[in-house]
Amino acid sequence: MDSLSLFCTGALLAGGLYWFVCILGPAERKGKRATDLSGGSISAEKVQDSYKQYWSFFRRPKEIETAEKVPDFVDTFYNLVTDIYEWGWGQSFHFSPSLPGKSHRDATRLHEEMAVDLIEVKSGDKILDVGCGVGGPMRAIASHSRANVVGITINEYQVKRAKIHNKKAGLDSLCDVVCGNFLEMPFPDNTFDGAYSIEATCHAPKLEEVYAEIFRVLKPGALYVSYEWVTTEKFISENSEHVEIIQGIERGDALPGLRSYADIAETAKKVGFEVVKERDLAQPPAEPWWSRLKMGRLAYWRNHVVVTVLSALGIAPKGTVDVHEMLFKTADYLTRGGDTGIFSPMHMILCRKPKEQEK
Repeated sequence: MDSLSLFCTGALLAGGLYWFVCILGPAERKGKRATDLSGGSISAEKVQDSYKQYWSFFRRPKEIETAEKVPDFVDTFYNLVTDIYEWGWGQSFHFSPSLPGKSHRDATRLHEEMAVDLIEVKSGDKILDVGCGVGGPMRAIASHSRANVVGITINEYQVKRAKIHNKKAGLDSLCDVVCGNFLEMPFPDNTFDGAYSIEATCHAPKLEEVYAEIFRVLKPGALYVSYEWVTTEKFISENSEHVEIIQGIERGDALPGLRSYADIAETAKKVGFEVVKERDLAQPPAEPWWSRLKMGRLAYWRNHVVVTVLSALGIAPKGTVDVHEMLFKTADYLTRGGDTGIFSPMHMILCRKPKEQEK
């Protein structure tokens, strides 16, 4: 082979690798490149050890109901997965029903806008995003409603990423993010004109505790909406396949334990909320939310190849392959949960803090 052929072959391979990693890599939004994958606030040399510590949590099931243990466990999880989520999924770490004729991005935005429409806030109101992640929903909601949104996340790295995105989007005047535990929020009583949580309170060891905190910081008469992860009426606890699916979802998504759909409203009432509306947004006529996971199997495989190569080259931290493989397997459990109908990530409950609280 002459030198020109070698040069052309090398250029073709280099161009293909660049396209595969940097152009094709992100499945939805290019907020993060594969070459920038990290362990969040965890140093690169400790990513693999932190992954092993994460899995050890499930070997001590009695600790799952211990509230003081769970925040560190969830924080570790999001340090491990935030970059991978943002690179391969986008800036909104949640699902949405598929909409005919709409892209995943548009369906996600409409799902987020519906949340703020339900709590009936107006321009200038101050609202709370409970478990905001890197702030994808926050920015969509602030742009749609012109409300001032304050997000809280337990993960310091997510705070940093959210603030970067807020500034890039020109929404930092409307969006703020604080690092904190939503079981002990650093806000005074009766602070917010409304609140929402999108697939976030599932990380609380006891739902009653986070609902009580949200109730405390809301103004009397304010509305709160949550999209909850639940087992549905189709889940049979004696069915071994059902149990395997639910446990797979719990292990792969840092969940202390999935709750039954039947428990959500009762928990809200117990802390003082009036339940205005309750509906599973995953039910027909909604199109399957898990279709995105099915269609993304090629992307998962492609991304896993990229992660494996980058880890072998020392560009991605050691342990990133293990984390990505965990998420790959979890996607299958989530798909099975959707196919069987035993799991929903969008059981919607709309609540109001009674006005008579104002005294």
